[in-house]
Amino acid sequence: MEEKLEVKEKYVNRELSWLEFDCRILSEARDKSLPLFERLKFLSITASNLDEFFMVRVASLKDMVHAKYTKRDIAGMTAQEQLTEIGKKTHELVEMQYSTYNRSLLPALRQNGLTVIGAHENLTKKEEEFLDRYFKEEVYPVLTPMAVDSSRPFPLVRNKSLNIAALVHKKEGEGDLEFAMVQVPSVLPRIVEIPTEGEMRKVILLEEIIEKNMETLFLNYEIICAHPFRIMRNADFDIDEEEAADLLKEIQKQLKKRQWGEAIRLEVEEKMDKRLLKILKKELKLENDDIFSINGPLDLTFLMKMYGLAGFDHLKTAKYTPQMVPALMNDDDIFTNIRKGDILLHHPYQTFDPVVEFVRKAAKDPDVLAIKQTLYRVSGNSPIIAALAEAADNGKQVSVLVELKARFDEENNIIWAKMLEKAGCHVIYGLVGLKTHSKITLVVRREEDGIRRYVHLGTGNYNDSTAKLYTDCGLLTCHPQIGEDATAVFNMLSGYSEPLGWNKLSVAPLWLRKKFLRLIERETKHAKNGQEAHMIAKMNSLCDKEIIDALYEASAAGVKIELIVRGICCLRAGVPGLSENIQVRSIVGNFLEHARIFWFANAGSEEIYMGSADWMPRNLDKRVEILFPVEDPKLKEEVKHILAVQLADTMKAHILKPDGSYEKPDRRGKAAICAQDTFCLEAEQNAKKLQELGGNTRVFIPAESEH
Repeated sequence: MEEKLEVKEKYVNRELSWLEFDCRILSEARDKSLPLFERLKFLSITASNLDEFFMVRVASLKDMVHAKYTKRDIAGMTAQEQLTEIGKKTHELVEMQYSTYNRSLLPALRQNGLTVIGAHENLTKKEEEFLDRYFKEEVYPVLTPMAVDSSRPFPLVRNKSLNIAALVHKKEGEGDLEFAMVQVPSVLPRIVEIPTEGEMRKVILLEEIIEKNMETLFLNYEIICAHPFRIMRNADFDIDEEEAADLLKEIQKQLKKRQWGEAIRLEVEEKMDKRLLKILKKELKLENDDIFSINGPLDLTFLMKMYGLAGFDHLKTAKYTPQMVPALMNDDDIFTNIRKGDILLHHPYQTFDPVVEFVRKAAKDPDVLAIKQTLYRVSGNSPIIAALAEAADNGKQVSVLVELKARFDEENNIIWAKMLEKAGCHVIYGLVGLKTHSKITLVVRREEDGIRRYVHLGTGNYNDSTAKLYTDCGLLTCHPQIGEDATAVFNMLSGYSEPLGWNKLSVAPLWLRKKFLRLIERETKHAKNGQEAHMIAKMNSLCDKEIIDALYEASAAGVKIELIVRGICCLRAGVPGLSENIQVRSIVGNFLEHARIFWFANAGSEEIYMGSADWMPRNLDKRVEILFPVEDPKLKEEVKHILAVQLADTMKAHILKPDGSYEKPDRRGKAAICAQDTFCLEAEQNAKKLQELGGNTRVFIPAESEH
């Protein structure tokens, strides 16, 4: 039957699958069982996600259309067909965002003592006086009003900036209507709280204050109408790395262009004057499908700032404190603990501190000779960067690969790269044509019995800030064969020397795809031979056709396949004759699911792997990625437990249906299980029990939870 299926019946379009993911996040914003301010946060996330989607994915499709590129995607769609479908879906999504904001969240905020007011609402005399004073003292000095006439061309409007456009008319004399605008300054707070005497707190948005005072910006003009607008530009850039003499300078040059790329989306106030809209549409060269008429404030990412308002903790989920790692709850140093056996880290349930401590300790330890690390995304004030700089200062050999092509972190990474170079570190700026997305740290230490290599491998970035928000796993080990492989990885990155073979690690882009295909094909063979055949894979995205086809073949052979895919999934699950043995679930919760874990039954000789790569062509073919095994029997049990709890989730899971849509699981007769809450509880209980036992134990103790 599989051969008779059309391409679109076998695969889901990548971009439409991503929009389904944003819809799943939106469903959290609409869930009235969640604390109100958590719902604000989820709505804000849908808005920032959509911004990036347009700047990168929609922009890329528009580039294809301009280039008359007609090759079809995995689901058989041309770039133009994808843009048409995306247009329909995104307009529906935006309508749902604002329906959620206006009809659900705003009334709920009022009921809980917070009102978002507009400039044209009835204000008390004191409120009017406060706003007038605030505008004159805080806002007016920062504004730059811009008029458009024969001597002043239409201004360059920055990407993602919020602006107010106006039609103005000279108070005296003849003349046509003229276009004018002012940018809402991002350096000022978007949310302004108005002092009130009652219990109800009131906030107003900055653009409302500016719009209310437009006449003071254009004194000789009559304001006919004024409305906010916001544009999205193409922020995707291609670099000819072979031709670029200096990658660092080339990326800096391209970053400046990002602000002025082709306009691809225009958001306007729903009631915007048609004459004003016509001017914007013409000057920005946009089609009707690119214009979004918004019933509410533009750019809902301000809701994340609203989430930060003091005094509403009772409307938020209690902040979780990452717990200590059981294997490190003793007085021994980190190197001694690693020598006792491999250590599994599970963030953010367990603290990221051991990873920072690993680098810090190495920087200070007189026996450490070298530290080598890959950095993809790091925090604004990174303790790891500081430790690496200190290590170089202490005379250690420090080599750091800083990936300059990490999208939207390029600027940050350039700053860190320069700082590390000044500190005396050897900095590598990634490889030509490849992004280095792997997460690996190697510490070389002289010990009594010779040189020993300590390695950290992870599924997430070396970012202490996002480690509190993203779920990731890591492994600390001094296994000699992994140490050998780690050295080979860094020699490959710095000297282009490819090893003849690998002991334990599998590395993209040359070896990882084949490894995954072999593992899937092995399960297929076991199923055909009547042996135990089962696999569980957890990742962020699945859109690689060769992998999907291998999974379909495995399913047809009888392999039980359970996939936990947070975002994009181009595979169709549960289709008779194609994928009836495949189930896909997506978990959207308080933390961002980010770990990549792969379990294979292997006819009773199970194997478990973790890594930095999703099952996407870019990860398998265009990036340096690392897959590493988990071999310690106790750690394998811990990883299996992580997967089992996620597969049992009935609260935050969404199940993929054959048509590409998702639905919450049927909870009838099932316990209410939230995987993320379970892991929080278990981490707390483990730490508490080990403290009572006096530490010094490496035993994993599952929590006393409902399942």
